[in-house]
Amino acid sequence: MNRFDRITAILIQLQARRVVKGQELAERYGVSLRTVYRDLRTLEEAGVPLCGEAGVGYSLAEGYRLPPVMFSRDEATALITAEKLVSQLTDAQTAQLSRSAMDKLRAVLRRADRDYLEELSPRITILPARSRHATPPLMANTHQQLLASIAEKRVVELEYRAGYQGAPTSRDVEPIGVYFGQYWHVVAFCRLRQEYRDFRLDRIAGLQLRPEHFAARPETLHDYWAQQAQRRQLQQVVVRFAPAALPHVTENKHHFGWAHEHITADGDTEMTFLADHPEYMARWLLLFAGQVRIVEPPALRQQLRELAKQALAFFEEPLATEDEPAQALGSVKQSQQEQHA
Repeated sequence: MNRFDRITAILIQLQARRVVKGQELAERYGVSLRTVYRDLRTLEEAGVPLCGEAGVGYSLAEGYRLPPVMFSRDEATALITAEKLVSQLTDAQTAQLSRSAMDKLRAVLRRADRDYLEELSPRITILPARSRHATPPLMANTHQQLLASIAEKRVVELEYRAGYQGAPTSRDVEPIGVYFGQYWHVVAFCRLRQEYRDFRLDRIAGLQLRPEHFAARPETLHDYWAQQAQRRQLQQVVVRFAPAALPHVTENKHHFGWAHEHITADGDTEMTFLADHPEYMARWLLLFAGQVRIVEPPALRQQLRELAKQALAFFEEPLATEDEPAQALGSVKQSQQEQHA
């Protein structure tokens, strides 16, 4: 990024945020803190009214705005991809808001860039997530109400099903964040259980944003995950995969607590997992029979042996003396051999 583009980007950051720290700008644009200070002085010399406070950061004087900077073609393309993701992975209300925002974006693009996006947009597709069980659609406006609750610190009344077959229970919660894994989740302090809980959005049967405000809590999503990890008895699992297994392993390794990996001298990939349910992991590893080797723990190796024995016992062909159809098949084979003799 050249200096002009960097100064322009810094100005956009100042307009987009209440306070910007110099160190954050340095890390974002890969330059030294001294370079950032020099860029900020350039903005001041150009007439941009900056306010700076030691230990706090920089901000623009209240009321100062510049017309929006034109989007580059690559930036607009990235936003179209984001629109496709939002449409597929969120609720109908959020998808509609995303489309409306993209329409405003297209309105400020040059004609050539608009034509470019019109040509490209139908060629970007987000397929529905594959799942063992079909999940019901999210309730309309679920995301927006939860985000409003987090921003405004308002209590949410939930009708929540702990499982698809369970009857919904009513509870008041104080949300601190939402995230997406295989499903959308909201982490909130549950007043019914008097602790933080993780709620799946597709299991919310009813949601009401109440006027009551709750006191801000210091916990963040990262704090919640760290506490959950401490509660669980995580077990280190070290496994070596043959190269042929990697495409399928890579697709699912994060679901089993993948931590890190490296290539061994013989070309295998050795992966380290921090697993909270090794028994589930054993069933997954059985899929890669002949392409996987357990380095540790020995107990997991024994689990795999037992599972393999159970599978063999289940699928093994019955003895011919115990199964009449098998006897008939043996007779056919013997007759064919006699004909060829």
